[in-house]
Amino acid sequence: MKRAVILVLVCIIYFFPINCFAGQMNTARILMIIAPYNFRDEELFIPKRIFEDNGYEVVVASSSLKTARGMLGALYKPELLLKQVRVKDYKAIVLVGGSGSVVYFNNRILHHIVREALKEHKVLGAICLAPCILAKAGVLKGKRATVWYSAKECLIKNGAIYTGKPVEVDGKIVTASGPFAARKFAHTILKVLKK
Repeated sequence: MKRAVILVLVCIIYFFPINCFAGQMNTARILMIIAPYNFRDEELFIPKRIFEDNGYEVVVASSSLKTARGMLGALYKPELLLKQVRVKDYKAIVLVGGSGSVVYFNNRILHHIVREALKEHKVLGAICLAPCILAKAGVLKGKRATVWYSAKECLIKNGAIYTGKPVEVDGKIVTASGPFAARKFAHTILKVLKK
């Protein structure tokens, strides 16, 4: 019996090196931030699935731990409060849009998170109305960015270079204009993460 156990352990170590296990235990994480109500469903679930399919662990934060409801009726219970976020724990910080994201336009905690993310050279993403949060936090000054068309003045007023593209990249900042761009937005973030 002992011999069989030793043989199995030797096979495991031989075929699955320790660094293989270490890589799985230290999975890179992406933080997604949603509004406590009226987040845009596709902008959470499509990128989340793409990130997870590419080996990232996704943690979802909000200003409340109560179950959030999307604009199209989807429900999601965040795992983390904004005030508990440690930027250094994540490779990317991604802000989900939707009409509810306006509650974060002047949120000091979230502004601190996005400024710290930029300072720490993290990838920073925002889609739909959420690029306004980045603009109001002061991180889009002189940067190319896009946003939901009705909010473009918010970007311009705060010093961003509005391009109107579905997805825009400037350094490690990725912005997207709405739910129809959610898939391209996610894949663009993955490309920036690999650089």
